[in-house]
Amino acid sequence: MSDTITAEGDSATKGKLTHRQILTVLSGLMLGMFLAALDQTIVSSAMKTIADQLHGQSLQAWATTAYLITATLTTPLYGKLSDLYGRKPMYLTAITLFLVGSFASGMATSMYELAAFRAFQGLGAGGLMSLALAIIADITSPRERSKYQGYFLAVFGVSSVLGPVVGGFFAGLSDFAAIEGWRWVFLVNVPIALAALVVVSKVLNLPHVRVNQKVDYLGAAALTVGLVPLLVVAEQGREGGWGSPASLAMYVIGLLGVAAFIWQERRMGDSALLPLRLFSRPVFRVASVVTVIQGIGMFGAMMSLPLHLQIVKGATPTDAGLQMLPLTLGIMIASLSSGRIISRTGRYKVFAVAGLGIMAAALFMLATIGVDTPMAVVMVIAFLIGLGLGASMQTLQLAATNDVPARDIGVATSSSTFFRQIGGTAGTAVFMSILFATVGDRIAAAVRSAMASPSYVAALAQHPEFAKQLSGGVDVNDTSFLSTLDPTLARPILEGFSSSMSTVFTVGGIVLTIGFALVWLLKEKPLSEKSAMEQRADEEASALALAH
Repeated sequence: MSDTITAEGDSATKGKLTHRQILTVLSGLMLGMFLAALDQTIVSSAMKTIADQLHGQSLQAWATTAYLITATLTTPLYGKLSDLYGRKPMYLTAITLFLVGSFASGMATSMYELAAFRAFQGLGAGGLMSLALAIIADITSPRERSKYQGYFLAVFGVSSVLGPVVGGFFAGLSDFAAIEGWRWVFLVNVPIALAALVVVSKVLNLPHVRVNQKVDYLGAAALTVGLVPLLVVAEQGREGGWGSPASLAMYVIGLLGVAAFIWQERRMGDSALLPLRLFSRPVFRVASVVTVIQGIGMFGAMMSLPLHLQIVKGATPTDAGLQMLPLTLGIMIASLSSGRIISRTGRYKVFAVAGLGIMAAALFMLATIGVDTPMAVVMVIAFLIGLGLGASMQTLQLAATNDVPARDIGVATSSSTFFRQIGGTAGTAVFMSILFATVGDRIAAAVRSAMASPSYVAALAQHPEFAKQLSGGVDVNDTSFLSTLDPTLARPILEGFSSSMSTVFTVGGIVLTIGFALVWLLKEKPLSEKSAMEQRADEEASALALAH
């Protein structure tokens, strides 16, 4: 049987694919998902260098925010459009937009250009992850799906380590192949995207039945009005002030937009961008709420832990990426093993419960680490976070998609991705705000305590310039001076950062404990033995039988 899946033939007609065919399709999907996952980490590790080269340190946040806004907004839109027009054209569109945006970002000559090109790149990124999950739901039954979703989580884990390493490598090069090194942070996506286009074009030819529904453009517009100001204030509120007039205006506009979106979705019914009837399903509703909470904890931990490694432990971005390998190993072990067990037994709730419980416990453990904590201890805790994430993330997605009709698979998978992104954005904003709101006082308290030490006073006397800087307050936005500072003088600053990060991890543990409590409410609905394609084929056969 050919590896190319077509609408002809008994296998495709009945919606049943062989294991080899599924793996062939999976190869293209993993390339697309790797693009999206790698970009999230590779750019963050190189952004400081990029901003220096483009003379726009004060504008660097916009390059991140612009991408985040368009990627988040387009995620539910891709899900709905793929239900209407088919997965393949929408997935190819997403890859193409991402490819063009990556190339343009690599050619940017100013931070304003980079922000605009990153926004364009985000238009494609919104579909890369959610559509890959929708396609695997089309071709595999929920009972078998968890085995294949484990590969996606493995890609996610590998990219979280590889991104900082590759980003740090290119950012450190003056040039590569006669092109400035930092530009390859974006240009490296181009050959991967081209390979993904070729593979997906060749192997992804799944049957699709056109759904006669209107496109909910007003819902998309209302969602844009609701989310853009809220995402902007979440990303940049710390600098501008959470209670500033501009932030307050953002809150009001965002809430009005969200209210308008809910009203429009009620009005559109089945044609809605995010049909509200899905939330009448208890399993989908609980899984969605817990997914948001998991996103808060997950992204909070994955952003804060590298910061701890870089600031408190003195690691470079590249080193910090490599030190996150245990987390990746935990994700891969838990996702692949839980997927096989779910496939064999049909039981999945236990992995969602255990995963969130392990993640909550691991974050409370992180709250106890300090400046002198051995790296081995930190890496063990990172491994536990990976285990919890690998066990629970795919399980919540599985529970949500198993609870919806086959015609809503695209919407359901994109919704799960969308809710996780919203949670992650909120979590990152809140945790970073807690960190930088408390770190100044914590450093000041640590310095006052250190002043009782003769060795600290003597070291301070030998560095009058630092003593003068210290009297005006430490600039917590630039910690590069710590690598060259006398270890005796650096100690209280590191202790201040470590204390603030402990507060962050404690809050993260509390949030995940709430998720752990809620996930017990998840009803374990029996997993279907048929893929979405098979279910749709059965529905069509029943409709034809009734017509005759």
